[in-house]
Amino acid sequence: MSFLRIEGVTKRFGSLVAVDNVSLNVNAGELRAVIGPNGAGKTTFFNMISGFLQPTSGSIIFNDKDVTNVDPVNRVWSGMARTFQITEIFPELTVYENLRIPVEVASAQRLSLWASPGVARSTHDRVEELVRLGGLAGKTDRIVGELSHGDQRSTEIMMAIALQPKLLLLDEPTAGMGDQETYDITQLIRKLHHDEKLTIVLIEHDMRVVFHLADKITVLGEGKLLAEGTPAEIAADEVVQAAYLGKGAA
Repeated sequence: MSFLRIEGVTKRFGSLVAVDNVSLNVNAGELRAVIGPNGAGKTTFFNMISGFLQPTSGSIIFNDKDVTNVDPVNRVWSGMARTFQITEIFPELTVYENLRIPVEVASAQRLSLWASPGVARSTHDRVEELVRLGGLAGKTDRIVGELSHGDQRSTEIMMAIALQPKLLLLDEPTAGMGDQETYDITQLIRKLHHDEKLTIVLIEHDMRVVFHLADKITVLGEGKLLAEGTPAEIAADEVVQAAYLGKGAA
């Protein structure tokens, strides 16, 4: 059984068909990349998976539960977490505070001001664990808005991990980054996939990242499914080369 099963989803905005009858099956523990040129429907597709948009037709099955009409908050509680193309953080807060908030939410503390010493210690330990995992050691007291773009993205990803997801959705995690930051985020994603055993679906434009990380790749074009396969199969696919990658791009 697929861990995430998208069955023939379509999204119309008036006469515009942004996503047209797209299906996707992701197995538990898989890292799937979704690629395609600008306007291919990738973000709309992601918004339907995460509940920010409801499909015009089709269904979304997550962990054997139909979540097609479930709102984003309850999808988080069911085990989905998502990052966005534009980094979503609390820029005026420290790294520690940015991570503490989702840790407390995940443990149902709801930001209590009167946590017991034991709960406070557990929260602190979890935040420190996320700091280490995200490569943010030595930066816990830094204001996030003053950090590099790469460290801000790492903080955002760790905020998602704090919610203890079973499925992590990453929307262009390396957008706007230089080579070193791209490498660092790629290594973090690899660690989350291999060491933390997370199922990950990501949208990404950097083909170096896609071909080095993905188990399978889904290609969208003009809202339709163009191709699907392993990195080697996608690199060799003439339709993909003509529509998106360009000859010899892989």
